[in-house]
Amino acid sequence: MTVRPPTYALGMVLAAASSSDDLSLALYDVTFAVVDVETTGGGPQTCALTEIAAAKFRGGECLGTFATLVDPRDAIPPFISSLTGITDDMVRGAPALPGVLPAFVEFVHGAVIVGHNVSFDLAFLNAALEDNERLPLDNLIVDTLALARRLAHEEIPNCRLGTLAAALELEHRPAHRALDDVMATADLLHRLIEDATGFGVFQLGQLVELPQFIPTIARTPSRKLRAFL
Repeated sequence: MTVRPPTYALGMVLAAASSSDDLSLALYDVTFAVVDVETTGGGPQTCALTEIAAAKFRGGECLGTFATLVDPRDAIPPFISSLTGITDDMVRGAPALPGVLPAFVEFVHGAVIVGHNVSFDLAFLNAALEDNERLPLDNLIVDTLALARRLAHEEIPNCRLGTLAAALELEHRPAHRALDDVMATADLLHRLIEDATGFGVFQLGQLVELPQFIPTIARTPSRKLRAFL
């Protein structure tokens, strides 16, 4: 398991919100924890975590990263190893979840959790927390998939992370490894925040609510959005 000091500086950032007052924070004052997990399959009921990563950002700076392989205590299916590159040999001797979760929870504490289709990651993380008799994560959530579906250019064929990273020429590209995908998602987040400012979005609460106020991909604010802003 590694928790590293800042090694990058990336574009804008998101926010920690433990009360409704935090929703008025300017986006550059927000701390975002971008997260990603790799797993042995598609659902936490029958599959397990193999890797967890996160990176925290505030005001355009990477504050640090967290990354660790996890022993799933079961064989990794060959097609998953082919997809992620994570093999049984790699996770043999890696820490088990009881040793990983406290450090991860401490790392993301007080930050807005960000992910691409973040409900997938949270389903595994919260299932793991429950299995280890810990409370689920209660952080405010921002999903870059939901934002991209509203803000991405019409010519981008889909909102998969890899497609968006290539089309937007982001610095980092996803590779089905947790920290690689975290950094690509962080790049995407910062680009989407930049686009959102064109709609007058400068506070955390506006960013959180933005997806439901832009019904289709558009480059100018809708009447409903103008009323919201």
